Amino acid sequence: MTPHVPLPRPTILICDDHPVVRCGIRTLLAIDRYHIVGEAADLVSTVAHVERHRPTVLLLDLSFLGTLSLGVLPTVRRVSPTTRVLILTMHNDLESARKSLAAGAHGFLPKDAAADELVAAVDALAAGRRYLHPTLGAALLDQRTGPDGSLSRREREVLGLIADGLTHRQIAMELGLSVRTIEAQRASIKTKLGANRRSELISHARQLRLTTSGGDR
Repeated sequence: MTPHVPLPRPTILICDDHPVVRCGIRTLLAIDRYHIVGEAADLVSTVAHVERHRPTVLLLDLSFLGTLSLGVLPTVRRVSPTTRVLILTMHNDLESARKSLAAGAHGFLPKDAAADELVAAVDALAAGRRYLHPTLGAALLDQRTGPDGSLSRREREVLGLIADGLTHRQIAMELGLSVRTIEAQRASIKTKLGANRRSELISHARQLRLTTSGGDR
């Protein structure tokens, strides 16, 4: 009878510039089915560790000391093509998730997610699947194209609130998004509508019946 040979455990590399965060993640993943091969506190060390260990899953902070880490993903793919990348971040917004996935990440998880969600995300990536935080996944499905054929549902909401006179910060609070996301949404709306001035945005909002105040506030 052939003896049972256990499958090798998925290897995990933790990359974050905050020691407390790395310690917390290591504690959460200190279970038998994973093998944590190392930690990195900056992007240079991240690439070096990936090249050395070729981990199954790389847990990568979206921002290192204010610098986006997405630019390192092509190098990660080059030195270890089989490594799956899970982005961890404080930015719980759809735009950050989109940028991360477009850059080549295989998963996206906010740092305020529940502990079992981190385990589920790592399990999914280790099995060759993708993982997106459920709330963000629902938001992606919810962003259907509007009647005008160009603006998404979210962009129509933002356009209506702009026309109602709300500031970017007020719109962000209203929709539960970051100010940076609202600024990106506004830029996308201007590009799609060919509008450069606020008065032109208000005019489009009126045509689409998205404003409630007529933009007089």
